[in-house]
Amino acid sequence: MRLLRSHKYSVMLMLLCLGLGLFLSGQAVTTVSAIPREEYESLETFTNILAIVRKNYVDDVNTKELLTGAINGMLNSMDPHSAYLTPDLYKELQMDTQGKFGGLGIEITIKNGVLTVVSPIEDTPAYRAGIKPGDQIIKIEDEFTKDITLMQAVKKMRGPRGSKISISIKREGVTDLLSFTLVRDTIRVQSVRSRILEEGYAYVRLAQFQERTDRDLQGALEKLGSEKGGVKGLVLDLRNNPGGLLTQAVRVADLFLDSGMIVYTEGRSESQKQKYFARAEGSWTEFPIVVLVNGGSASASEIVAGALQDHKRAVILGTKTFGKGSVQTILPLDDNSALRLTTARYFTPKGRSIQATGIVPDIIMENLPAQETKAEEKKRPNLREENIPGHLQNQQDQKEKEKPAQQQSEDSIENDAQLRRALELLKGWDVFKHMAQKKAA
Repeated sequence: MRLLRSHKYSVMLMLLCLGLGLFLSGQAVTTVSAIPREEYESLETFTNILAIVRKNYVDDVNTKELLTGAINGMLNSMDPHSAYLTPDLYKELQMDTQGKFGGLGIEITIKNGVLTVVSPIEDTPAYRAGIKPGDQIIKIEDEFTKDITLMQAVKKMRGPRGSKISISIKREGVTDLLSFTLVRDTIRVQSVRSRILEEGYAYVRLAQFQERTDRDLQGALEKLGSEKGGVKGLVLDLRNNPGGLLTQAVRVADLFLDSGMIVYTEGRSESQKQKYFARAEGSWTEFPIVVLVNGGSASASEIVAGALQDHKRAVILGTKTFGKGSVQTILPLDDNSALRLTTARYFTPKGRSIQATGIVPDIIMENLPAQETKAEEKKRPNLREENIPGHLQNQQDQKEKEKPAQQQSEDSIENDAQLRRALELLKGWDVFKHMAQKKAA
């Protein structure tokens, strides 16, 4: 008992020092209040358990690893997106926002304790191998992924270019596990791709919101505008875009709006209550827009789609989006690690929270390849924020029937029913505009 008490007090001191270090490095609050007695008793229970584990576990244990596990468990109990980032993981996160890293090229989440694909990133090993949204990653190499954390999964799948990795996948409607041996590559996500569909009608694909997305989009629009016929209509493709930087979502929406609110956030602290507005400078407002979305469109994609929809600047076409309406703030710590913490919810200009409900398109339309049957359509998995255990609740209690997520078809219009429909809408808009001008004349 004396040994247990000595361990308890030493561990309690260690925890207090750790808490003080997190407080000082996070700089998230300005005052310190006394810990309520019931919380102190819970900390005492924790230190007792930690001391017992250190003394009686079958193998020697590393106290730092135990504390890291406790921190991860605490964060995972709140929502799926909060996490503790070790120095290596924090460095990888910084590389992600720059659009260059070594790995497979898939956006993942945890659904019912199972590692699940949100969407593959275009032109990556995972995309070329045929990995699909909704695929469940059951094994990485020979290790089962049950109860794996998101950060652990990311670390396992990242690696140097040219190295091989095997994953086993369970797919809806397929009895046996699917095995894939993938060769890691340097993932250079091309954030913006553009082309002319027909004279006067342009197509821009945003794959992810990175540090240069707004500048690359501005350059693409200028180039498209210089083509024969200019731009009379634009298709903005956000399908399977998993999101990225909030600041970039605001800047992209600002390119198509000349005034009004783009998005606002609400959290517990005043610093998390922010409003973002459009500016007239540099806006492209002279042509109509059709925005394509699906169940793989998440986070920053939903901010853009929601803002353009609320301002009636664009027609949204496709299927309901993923529904990730929360903001994660990165809080760097002194040891080069960081805390990724959910600090706010974001809302569209009209006050709609999309958390766990998504953006509902103005025109709901599936994008099934011609060879797919209706039976196959029904087998498509439902994967959105609201399916993830522990997700933040939408305080507006919006409840709408789901639309199934799906993988984007190839770029060609012949294989892309949604893109064909978008082009038809833009042409129809141009026809009615000319009719209205003739009538006015």
